[in-house]
Amino acid sequence: MTLPAWLLLHFGIGVSATWLARRYALRRQLLDHPGERRSHAVPTPRGGGISIVAALLAAVAWSWWQFPSNTWIPFFATGLVLVAGIGLVDDHRPLSPWFRLAVHALASGCLAAASWTELRDPAFALLAFAAAMVLTNAWNFMDGIDGIAASQALLVALAIAMLAAGPVRWLALALAAAVAGFLPFNAPKASVFLGDVGSGALGFTVAALAVRANGSQQSPAWLLALPLSAFLVDTGLTLLGRVVRGEPWWRAHVLHAYQRWVRRCGRHMPVTLAYAGWTMASMALLFALLHWKFEVPTIFVACAAWYMTGALAWWMLQRKGTDAAMENLE
Repeated sequence: MTLPAWLLLHFGIGVSATWLARRYALRRQLLDHPGERRSHAVPTPRGGGISIVAALLAAVAWSWWQFPSNTWIPFFATGLVLVAGIGLVDDHRPLSPWFRLAVHALASGCLAAASWTELRDPAFALLAFAAAMVLTNAWNFMDGIDGIAASQALLVALAIAMLAAGPVRWLALALAAAVAGFLPFNAPKASVFLGDVGSGALGFTVAALAVRANGSQQSPAWLLALPLSAFLVDTGLTLLGRVVRGEPWWRAHVLHAYQRWVRRCGRHMPVTLAYAGWTMASMALLFALLHWKFEVPTIFVACAAWYMTGALAWWMLQRKGTDAAMENLE
């Protein structure tokens, strides 16, 4: 299959399946209603992200047919079905967060098993497990305003496609195309949300592709931590703060930096675009580091400086959000 046909196919699945998913959600009254712990103002159908899952499964089937000896593909497909399946059930009726986390762990174990089968490296298998657990839940936590989770997945998928080769590149392009088909329904004003079926699947897929790109040794793909920095910084520091304060970190909240920013400015798209701008800048840094072939110590310092800058930006957004809240109380 040619590249244009591949992109068009998965874009088409993204568009058509999202339209169908939205109609289904409206018919079944699967709606997210406004509330104290939500950032939207009107009831909105959820579960539209199943379109991306459908496109990814189609891409997986084709990839397995083209690369039947690649043992990583069926492990990835199994994990994706587990994560998307539990998300789909949760979109219909709320489940215990611990049960969902257990299923995520099982799916992450599939990814770890795939890494172990290919490389026989326990450290890399552990990395695969941790990446899947972290990013699956990070995408779920960060899917709180119009377009932010989908746009970030699109950008990271493009970064992976540029670094990887073989089936990983094709799957990353399928992910980017499917998300591009979904995005018009989710931004600038969402008519449907990803739902847990979509947000979890996006995080798991990004983790799987990033880990596999690293394992292929086509390039120092651990640099993919750069385009992941927006979500990792906001999720990590917000979660750490809640744990330190003794708050139930697993409950829904509006304490992320992006949520505080939205509550202060009253609009979603400026925040979504700012996060996208940060990620595009990180991608530019990534490719500059690769193009100029810097030594590993220099690359490490550059990555550390980037994350420190992100942490400072997070702190400033949190502080401004707190100041605004105090002014409203006064």
